[in-house]
Amino acid sequence: MLSRLARALFGHSNDRSLKKYQRRVPEINALEPQMQALTDDELKGKTAEFRQRLAEGASLDDLLDEAFAVCREASRRVLGMRHFDVQLIGGMVLHDGRIAEMRTGEGKTLVGTLAVYLNALSGKGVHVVTVNDYLAKRDAEEMSRLYGFLGLTTGVIIPNLTDDQRRAAYGADITYGTNNEFGFDYLRDNMKYSLDEMVQRAFSFAIVDEVDSILIDEARTPLIISGPADDSSDLYRHVDAVIARLVKEPDVYDKDEKLRTVTLTEKGSDRVEELLQEAGLLREGGLYDLHNVSVVHHVQQSLRARTLFTRDVDYIVRDDKVMLIDEFTGRMMDGRRYSDGLHQALEAKEGVEIQQENQTLASITFQNYFRLYPKLAGMTGTAMTEADEFAEIYNLQVVEIPTNLPVRRKDADDEVYLTAEEKYEAVAELVRKVHETGQPILVGTASIEQSEVLSHLLRQKRIPHNVLNARHHEREASIIAQAGAPGAITIATNMAGRGTDIKLGGNVEMLVAEKTAGIEDEAERAAIAEQVRAQVAVDHKRVHELGGLYVIGTERHESRRVDNQLRGRSGRQGDPGNSRFFLSLQDDLIRIFGSDRMGAMMQKMGLKRGEAIVHPWLNRALEKAQKKVEARNFDMRKNTLKYDDVMNAQRKEVYAQRREYMASADVSGVIAEMRGKVIEELVHAHIPENSFVEAWDVDGLAGELHRILNLDMPIADWAKEDGMDEEHLIDRIEETATKAHAARSATVGPEMMRLIEKHILLTSFDAAWKEHLHGLDQMRQGIGLRAYAQRDPLNEYKQEAFQMFTYMLEDLRLRVVQSVGHVQPVSEAPSMPPGPTGFMEEDGPADEEALDTATLARWLNEVPRNAPCPCGSGQKFKHCHGRMI
Repeated sequence: MLSRLARALFGHSNDRSLKKYQRRVPEINALEPQMQALTDDELKGKTAEFRQRLAEGASLDDLLDEAFAVCREASRRVLGMRHFDVQLIGGMVLHDGRIAEMRTGEGKTLVGTLAVYLNALSGKGVHVVTVNDYLAKRDAEEMSRLYGFLGLTTGVIIPNLTDDQRRAAYGADITYGTNNEFGFDYLRDNMKYSLDEMVQRAFSFAIVDEVDSILIDEARTPLIISGPADDSSDLYRHVDAVIARLVKEPDVYDKDEKLRTVTLTEKGSDRVEELLQEAGLLREGGLYDLHNVSVVHHVQQSLRARTLFTRDVDYIVRDDKVMLIDEFTGRMMDGRRYSDGLHQALEAKEGVEIQQENQTLASITFQNYFRLYPKLAGMTGTAMTEADEFAEIYNLQVVEIPTNLPVRRKDADDEVYLTAEEKYEAVAELVRKVHETGQPILVGTASIEQSEVLSHLLRQKRIPHNVLNARHHEREASIIAQAGAPGAITIATNMAGRGTDIKLGGNVEMLVAEKTAGIEDEAERAAIAEQVRAQVAVDHKRVHELGGLYVIGTERHESRRVDNQLRGRSGRQGDPGNSRFFLSLQDDLIRIFGSDRMGAMMQKMGLKRGEAIVHPWLNRALEKAQKKVEARNFDMRKNTLKYDDVMNAQRKEVYAQRREYMASADVSGVIAEMRGKVIEELVHAHIPENSFVEAWDVDGLAGELHRILNLDMPIADWAKEDGMDEEHLIDRIEETATKAHAARSATVGPEMMRLIEKHILLTSFDAAWKEHLHGLDQMRQGIGLRAYAQRDPLNEYKQEAFQMFTYMLEDLRLRVVQSVGHVQPVSEAPSMPPGPTGFMEEDGPADEEALDTATLARWLNEVPRNAPCPCGSGQKFKHCHGRMI
């Protein structure tokens, strides 16, 4: 009541924001005649003029009106597209670091060029983030014509680029790429051993296309760079065979579909223990004894694979591989794997080759990655439903931009049936009726399985159609290009993030490219292009008269945004259109999250087979169910972020410290400090405070000093000296260790010693961080059980993570000091056995004197220790030029 009164008095916050931007539009429009009067060279020269004004102290806001007018005129000349007034508003919203919600077909890609051009003038780089490689490459190629005309450079980040190519792309004024590529490059950069090897520069401004898909839908999945762990593929196969038998029995597990969790019951635990003992997989004792903890882990993952994950819904099997499917877009996520052994469990379930299990080397969530940008903006067709989450997590305000032309699409009420079978029959019947008129149809399904079922029904009715899902990913663009042609029927898994507009009558550019492929004669190509344009114009008029694109949804998604994405495919830019959703009481959303009264009410009404109930009340009930799911998912993402924030604080500290070490030419001071701390800790560990010499463990201390520092010190003799106490002993040990290190440095060569010290420091840092991440992963899995002891799991996680971080730093000091203490010149190493080349090395590797420091430094950074030495000796690197460390 109060909120409605406030809106009546002061207006909606969105309206207030729009008024502020709308006041600036006439000022930009007033500059249009002036810009149109400029020659191409004069228009191009504006970029240099703007940069000069920035150098003289002007701000980007001061340049906004003129820069937008220049960009608009350049777009008109180069791309043949002029920005509408509402697109100018969208550009201002993006420049202000907000999210612009614009309906499908309103030209978000063109809107982005305004904010991109303005912010690229600073020379700090602008990142444009897209949902897939196809869109990144397409947009970069298309928009680089505009940016190139204005004197700006454009780069694109796609898979399989070399580091040099990536560095060049990030060095451009504007860089296009996917969220995955940007995130993984950030992680990889923080695993490099030299600042020169890093590919990214400092972050400045990012615009995220389909921002809801990237910052919300994918926020639950962290980016992980992993390395191989111990192989246990046979154990996965054997345990899967046991679980396959177990799940057929009643009452052995409890499954919660809302939370996507499964646990063994007491009966199930006893039964799985029996089956494991029969299979010889359980050592002595019970299933939950400490020495069987690995088997418990495999059992839990196999149980999840068998009960929570469905083939053709969550993943598909292709080329002897289990490939994950994005639940929001229906796309295959090539290269993505579940962590913690779940993917191996799925591979065992499907009987394909089991890939080696991985261990986390570096990880970050998209939430924390994108919060690294000082300025962040986004654009999408559907963000208002998640406005609270954008504000709370990313501090991003959503502004709804009005459409250029009024929306003419008619959205019908949902039809709800008792069973899924009746629902699909009703969909097929509606498709048949609409198809007879020639109106194009887009049918949206929630999974590959549903699209296959519906496709089978249409084939039985002999209705021609195209299927677009993860199985036919390669044909995606061409299928979408024709989805608006007369009589076209397209069945598609989720349309979110598809990125290609469905134009009534067909997509001219794609059709021309398809028809002229392989034809080299320019005259023939031009003739075909003209024919295609004429035909599409006729088809556009016909489809327009028939009522536009008819969108049919076969199930409500758990997120309202995805339903709106599907609906938004119809009625773009003032076109006519229709949409209708078909549901059944067996749909997951209604079955798991809907009200129990809904099913009871419909059955009491005595619905007959094939009858549906249609009422606005049902739509509201379904919307409530969707809101419940969205709130639950938000809580899950928020909870994930709280835990990741703990790791993120440590990650920032580690990466900042690591960069500092990389930037330093000489880390001997850092190592000397570490050596001093290690010596101090060793002395305190072996000498009780304020104790007599007789109570000192001199032999133990001498042994540890020999093990760690590689030095034999007469600790027992020093202890007998008059006035010797704890502090004097520490000073004596430090003095001896420093002299020994100086002598070693002189033998190896001071410059070479600096390189070795830096290499040891960075590799030890990485090894300690990797083990720390593994420890945090293990703790995170079981920390929720602390709630049974009335303790807050998050607080417990924070405290223990801090303790583990402290232990990691102590372990790092010990590793570094021990490694540096055992450095020895290669010439002192014993002679090598003959290598595959058949010759003998007398004093270590060949041409030691001739090898320059820079080359050896590069080898230390790039060559794995077990790889052949690049010098050609035939030995492993660790036995040859890497032997000194």
